[in-house]
Amino acid sequence: MPRSPDLRLRYSRGMKALHIHAGPAALRHLQQQGLRPRDVRLIPAAAGGPKGLILSHLDRHVFGQWLPQSNRTVHLVGASIGAWRMATATMPNPAQAFARLAHDYIHQYYEPEAGRKMPSPERVSEAFAQGLKNFFGSDVAQLLKHPWWHLHVVTSRGRQILRSGSPIRTPLGFAGMALGNALSRKCVGGFLERTVFSTAGETLPVALRDLPTAHLALTEENFMASMQASCSIPFWLDAVRNIPGAVPGAHWDGGMVDYHFHWNYASMAKGLVLYPHFQQAIIPGWLDKSFQRRHRPTSGLSNLVLLAPNPQWVARLPGGKLPDRTDFTQIDYSDRVRKWQGAVSESERLAGDWDDWLNRGCPANEVLPL
Repeated sequence: MPRSPDLRLRYSRGMKALHIHAGPAALRHLQQQGLRPRDVRLIPAAAGGPKGLILSHLDRHVFGQWLPQSNRTVHLVGASIGAWRMATATMPNPAQAFARLAHDYIHQYYEPEAGRKMPSPERVSEAFAQGLKNFFGSDVAQLLKHPWWHLHVVTSRGRQILRSGSPIRTPLGFAGMALGNALSRKCVGGFLERTVFSTAGETLPVALRDLPTAHLALTEENFMASMQASCSIPFWLDAVRNIPGAVPGAHWDGGMVDYHFHWNYASMAKGLVLYPHFQQAIIPGWLDKSFQRRHRPTSGLSNLVLLAPNPQWVARLPGGKLPDRTDFTQIDYSDRVRKWQGAVSESERLAGDWDDWLNRGCPANEVLPL
């Protein structure tokens, strides 16, 4: 993205599209040292489907221009569309790859089978798998060996009644999990295991003790299956079964367990967490969306810097909202493409505001609390 004075002036005037939030420890760091690429230890990327499109230009700047200025290790963690974004960041030309990701995601279309209004999970899964192969293709071996950035792809492996992913047991299992989650998030662990597939090198620096968790190697043999599983929304796509190197069984969308990665980042020994996100709230699991008390910041987010769209700016986007999954069923293909393209075009303002803030020395007095 250009860094001319004219561009910075353009984005420094009027209503800000981007809001920058920080936890207490991160705010102290910004007040004393500003923000440098070498300060960042981990970047999470939320599930949320089309909402992730709004971060396209911000991703291009962060991974294409800003973060490469440091050669320190950074952990990139993602689930669902977040996993696709973080894998895209490790490709040879991140800025170009993110532009292609936005284009491909916007134009995806799944033709329903004869007699159906919506395509079956089988048809969507087959087309999605081909889309992953077309997108990552021969770059898989290279992205797994990125010299500084370690990729972590998160899936949700079925346990007990959800282990097989059968047509009868799956609805019963998810219904039981929803009831249990209403009482306590810990109940999710009786139905799903967080599975983290990681590239070789340093281990994930965050302590994960809240739910059952497995740590496995991300390899050329299981990359495509892990990515597909991380994006496999229950009942929209089929579960991915028997991923190479993993415990046999069904794996679903990583967002079921970790919707927005509300983790204990304060357990890291060093460094900050930089979180480009599509909203201010960081929701633990997909089933926690309706539980407002679980959206509040916790002490584990103390060292986190959050980049999120200004809600007033979002209200000016096409349709008055972020792109979301309901658009697939509520508006026709051509209208959806038009609105999503418009949103992505407007989202260049997020990158412009971010670039302007960096170039003005990262003023901490403009940073909001979480």
